[in-house]
Amino acid sequence: MKQAARLVRAAGRTVFCDAVTARLTRLNATVCEDGATLARQVDLVLVFGGDGTMLRIAREIAGSPTPMLGVNIGGLGFLTAVPSDQLSAALKRVWRGEFKFEKRALIEATAQRDGRQIRRAALNDIVISRGVVSRLIELDVDVDGDPLTRYRGDGLIVSSPTGSTAYSLAAGSAVVFPTADVFALTPICPHTLSNRSLILPLNATIRVQAISPKPTTILSADGEVVSELEAGEVVTIRRSRRTVRLMHLSDSSFFEALRRKLHWRGAYL
Repeated sequence: MKQAARLVRAAGRTVFCDAVTARLTRLNATVCEDGATLARQVDLVLVFGGDGTMLRIAREIAGSPTPMLGVNIGGLGFLTAVPSDQLSAALKRVWRGEFKFEKRALIEATAQRDGRQIRRAALNDIVISRGVVSRLIELDVDVDGDPLTRYRGDGLIVSSPTGSTAYSLAAGSAVVFPTADVFALTPICPHTLSNRSLILPLNATIRVQAISPKPTTILSADGEVVSELEAGEVVTIRRSRRTVRLMHLSDSSFFEALRRKLHWRGAYL
């Protein structure tokens, strides 16, 4: 991060950072209270870490027109555009205007719990799943008021296009182009083998009702637990009105990222 600050200053620009980063890194920079405040003050947000860090910052600054550029110092990193060892070259290209933007949709879940409304946004996915007990749960699902099915299994993933390469992919769903306007509904270890991932329009409203009193049913967003759900409680999932903007270098390609990160090599004859 200190290297990045030096590169930014060397290019004649000003360095800002959020309060947590300033405290952890002792970075000499103009300090903003949080990510949302930071995004209002700058032209570009550099995010250092893996996809988990990108997801957290995306939720903090959702709705802001300020783009994010992810610098990968984590693992797989589908959301991070630049490897950390290529940061200097990447920033030089940014200063020359060799970049493009992608707008990514967020999704959100709402539920009533103990007389209060819970609302949580996610860039990757909303997941309704069993707790630590290894027993099936049951979930009734309808789409735009039309009953779909009752899932019996370990849970259900409702993925955004961005999240198709995350938990949804591990559960056997399709890879979705990240700017496609679709949801992917993917059951987790379904008891009925004919239950398959379902692709829905992103303007659909998905209603999931918890049926099982035991074991505990858990609602989570981007991997963070939001709440437990009692039998009969309903989660409504729809497209959020907020989006985030990601910056990529001009020659970047989603398909190239798939080949590289998922080790797609094709057949050798």
